[in-house]
Amino acid sequence: MMAESREISQVPVADCSTCPHRDDRLKAGRCQPGDACVKVESGRQIARFFNENPDLAKEYADDPFWERRAIAARHLATEQLLCMLDDPDEVVRRVLAYRLPVQHIDPLIQDPDREVRITVADRLPVDKLEALADDKDYLVRQYVAKRLKPGRLFRMITDPDREVRQTVARRIPAESLGLLARDRAPEIRMLVAERIDPDALAPLLEDDNWRVRLSACMRAPIAMLAALLDDPDEDVRAVAAERLQQAEDQERNR
Repeated sequence: MMAESREISQVPVADCSTCPHRDDRLKAGRCQPGDACVKVESGRQIARFFNENPDLAKEYADDPFWERRAIAARHLATEQLLCMLDDPDEVVRRVLAYRLPVQHIDPLIQDPDREVRITVADRLPVDKLEALADDKDYLVRQYVAKRLKPGRLFRMITDPDREVRQTVARRIPAESLGLLARDRAPEIRMLVAERIDPDALAPLLEDDNWRVRLSACMRAPIAMLAALLDDPDEDVRAVAAERLQQAEDQERNR
């Protein structure tokens, strides 16, 4: 019982006697001290207040408390949100990046907060995405690589981050995969081996990574496989021998 009383006493409660909403919203039951209140620094209470009183959100768009501004922004019209683009708090700008119509989010492309830029990268029209292709944060570039048109991914084949290059390797046109065949990461070269034209697999059959050679061995033309019968890896030798045997059996049964 004492623990319950202590928990209740910790809930912030505002002084309604000085609140400008006491004569209308409070009397109408549209706010409640300790539950739905805009005057305490409690995100939960502020959110409940604006859910009940969205028309008052514009009065708090420049409030000194960042969380009050951020929650108010969830309820504001576009013209009011545009006035908040230079807000000093990144949480507020994250709300803007999510809520503003896409034609108005260009100013946030260079935002210092990566979560803002990630949201922008997820929402920008595809024809504007290249503005974020060289972003300093790999997660932003990852979103770009996932959404950019495949034919525009060439500039990202040398991205410093492996996960970004993996996305590029999965999406770049097959005829351009040779540009990634010498990538420093074996995971990338495996993806190339799985997608590239089989006639272009010869260099990957000599790769120094056995997994890459194995992937290439599974797809390479039969004429390329004889050399792999002496491969240092047992699995590669086995797949090469099996495919050669299957080809021989098919030829014999014709």
